[in-house]
Amino acid sequence: MRAAALVLGLVLLSGCGGAAGTEALPHVGFVVKRTGGSFAQEMTSGFHEGVGRIGGVSATVTGPPGQDGHKEVELFRDLTLAAKGGIAVATSEPALMAPSIGDALSQHVAVVGVDMRLTASSGVKLHIGNDNYELGEKLADELMRRLPSDATGTVVLGNTAPGLAGFDDRADGIRGRFAEKLPGVLVLGPFDTQRDDEANRDAWRRLVAANPDALAFVGTGDCDGVNLAAIRTEKAARWLVGGFGVDPRTLQAVRDGAMVATISPEHYLKGAVAGWLLARHATGVAALPEGWIETPGLTVTTGNLDSILHRQESEKARREFFQPQIDSFVEDPTSWVRPLEQAR
Repeated sequence: MRAAALVLGLVLLSGCGGAAGTEALPHVGFVVKRTGGSFAQEMTSGFHEGVGRIGGVSATVTGPPGQDGHKEVELFRDLTLAAKGGIAVATSEPALMAPSIGDALSQHVAVVGVDMRLTASSGVKLHIGNDNYELGEKLADELMRRLPSDATGTVVLGNTAPGLAGFDDRADGIRGRFAEKLPGVLVLGPFDTQRDDEANRDAWRRLVAANPDALAFVGTGDCDGVNLAAIRTEKAARWLVGGFGVDPRTLQAVRDGAMVATISPEHYLKGAVAGWLLARHATGVAALPEGWIETPGLTVTTGNLDSILHRQESEKARREFFQPQIDSFVEDPTSWVRPLEQAR
């Protein structure tokens, strides 16, 4: 047994506050992609908050520090040996993960998909995540607010993970909204802008050089907006930038005016919902629901930036910010559930 891999992120969460051995408690887990990413840290914090609301359940969060789908699979398989109460999965490689998820389900270990959709072949019946098409529309709306109603020209669209369902949906949402509202604007792409930060920066430098007269540049991933804002500042350019996530560099870019808006997928809330549901399931209180639990995204502009910056300052501030939404879910979880086939 690769016990060392399970030590990462282990916390004891007891509803009564008394001492208890972790072996005596139900145990749940969470495998996240790129633990070094701000989105993974948000989901991890939320997961522990959700598990803690039930109490009497121990929790482990693990994942590779960088982009490594094979390591995600390895860590997931290790976690199935300990987290018999159920495992949440936020993977960058759904197809690669599917066989191992199938093995876990055959051993009666519950699995929940979080963030990006798992494949149908995995057999997982519960997905917790955004309407990514709608997130793309939200970002397009913010870009279009800064353009004339009769604007013509081009917008360059990048996708850090072509073929990954949620990211493709974001790109489709951006393209669809421009076609609907500003038909005189041609959206080029989506171009593959790479997941690795350095490769992403190089990809955008090439796209900016090839499209010097573009109205805007926009990408589907966290690193897209960060790198585009840096290039825009470096070149003292006037084109618009839109992105995703609440990485500190992203929020600073919004404050500096280098980015018009960022869309937060609200990863903390996803993690909290997954943690609460799994802990409740592990203690035998209720079975996991089936379907798509749609968690909302949030548009961040200079108008609400100060409140988001405050939220991101500490765990306490995040917990207080999200408490009303988590309370709403806990009070009536079934009202959040939609058919799984509608997830996008």
